Amino acid sequence: MGIAYIKVAVLYFVVGVILGMYMSMQHDYTLASVHTHVNLLGWASFALAGVIYWLFPQAGESLLSKIQFWTYSIGLPLMMVSLALLLLGSEQFEPLVAIGGTLVVFSVILFAINVLIHLRPDGARK
Repeated sequence: MGIAYIKVAVLYFVVGVILGMYMSMQHDYTLASVHTHVNLLGWASFALAGVIYWLFPQAGESLLSKIQFWTYSIGLPLMMVSLALLLLGSEQFEPLVAIGGTLVVFSVILFAINVLIHLRPDGARK
């Protein structure tokens, strides 16, 4: 699972950088919070989870990591696209921002539980 997390994180990195470049070229920073969330939650946090899951395979192969992967993979794009549309004036997308955000928070809680249960010094990859 660790490798899957890292591969998805790299895609978020590309999206975040392209969005940043677009905003800079347009001199329009309306989507700055989307750019920030994509880079922090999509690239940095997801990649870090992938590294942790690669270093500690018992955590990475657990059912919790698989549930976390899918709730995050559904929640984050839903939250980001909906937030972008909301910031661009489509207020009807506000409930979808909340649903996506709730899935992301749930996923982060699953990650914390998984780390606390499965990470042990003797379980690290050598």
